[in-house]
Amino acid sequence: MKLEKFSFGIGDRFAHQGKAQLAAIIKAKQQGCNIVPVWNKSNREHSIIGTEPADVKKEAEAAVKALGWKDSYYIDADHINLNNVDGFIDSSNFFTLDVADYIGQKCDEKDLKAFVAANKKFIGKIEIPGIGEKLNITQSDLEKIGAKFLLAVKKAGETYRHVAAKKGADKFVTEVSVDESNLPQSPVEMLFILSAIAAEGIPAQTIAPKFTGRFNKGVDYVGNVAQFEKEFNEDIAVINFVIKQFGLPATLKLSVHSGSDKFSIYTPIKKALKKFNAGLHLKTAGTTWLEEIIGLALAGGCGLDIAKEVYKQALEHFDELCGPYATVIDINKSKLPSPEEVFKWDSTKYANTLRHDQKCKDYNPNFRQLIHVGYKIAAKMGHCYIEALEKYEDVIAKTVTENIYDRHIKRVFLD
Repeated sequence: MKLEKFSFGIGDRFAHQGKAQLAAIIKAKQQGCNIVPVWNKSNREHSIIGTEPADVKKEAEAAVKALGWKDSYYIDADHINLNNVDGFIDSSNFFTLDVADYIGQKCDEKDLKAFVAANKKFIGKIEIPGIGEKLNITQSDLEKIGAKFLLAVKKAGETYRHVAAKKGADKFVTEVSVDESNLPQSPVEMLFILSAIAAEGIPAQTIAPKFTGRFNKGVDYVGNVAQFEKEFNEDIAVINFVIKQFGLPATLKLSVHSGSDKFSIYTPIKKALKKFNAGLHLKTAGTTWLEEIIGLALAGGCGLDIAKEVYKQALEHFDELCGPYATVIDINKSKLPSPEEVFKWDSTKYANTLRHDQKCKDYNPNFRQLIHVGYKIAAKMGHCYIEALEKYEDVIAKTVTENIYDRHIKRVFLD
């Protein structure tokens, strides 16, 4: 199964916006830009909301049928490992192998020696087209990189082979994700991570590295944009190099787990894609969930009431909700409005506070990040929340489609 050049990962917490999401992909196609949708949902999200992987497949199939989509589409078992992958095998055709927990853990000494021996030919200065300076590689570098990443890649190999044995190796796309590690990977580390992936027999078509800066949930990139641009370009150059060196799939490309709305790095990403004629897998995480809340607020009535109640309860459960996301949010609690203040807001004020528009004086990134991690509150509302999504479907769908197309697709993929 070959993944297309451009793919777009669209999370949907409550599995009600499939058609609205696909409508944005169709708008891009009408503008001459071919992007394939990848509906993604993690095991953690399923467990919190009470859904099953099969629900994502049903949503995707219903959207594809309703809108007459004839091209490829994918269902991503997002951030899985050997402990939880079995529940996704029947429903998914895209598997994001998350190995971050094993980075830095001790690997077998025999495996490490074999890794160093296999890559000794790269010791010295090597030139990679697209990287301005030669990479200087020592045996010590190989030993350190192997010690840090080899066990993680081995675990990815175990998970890949487990899926392949049950599903068939040609029935799915594989991504390897190292983006949830503590430090960004250098080009040299990327080179040898991909060497290990190839040696492990994983036909990775996307790889999600850790980049410099913070990728906080729901808000813009925080960091040095010029440094990000350098890393992004170098990673593409490394990918182009290793495809031939290690026999990895020609479709191999970068995957950017944006955490939603990294607008300030979209321009350098777009430049790099043109420069290298490269592909990209862009994941927008919880953008759609936030647009649901914005749509409910704009709908007024009980929709606005629900949006306000979600905020009130999210603030009450602040520590519980924020704890699991501590490394990917920065919320200044002193800048959060009180529930009493929020309950006085009209639809426009609420939507403006939540919508990611940095030119709007009402926009509050602290408010947005708290709502982003607050989907557990809506899940506990059960039928009440789902009925509101269905009642105000038209308003919500408009916000979802416009967000994906105008704020993401146009900025990255269209001229």
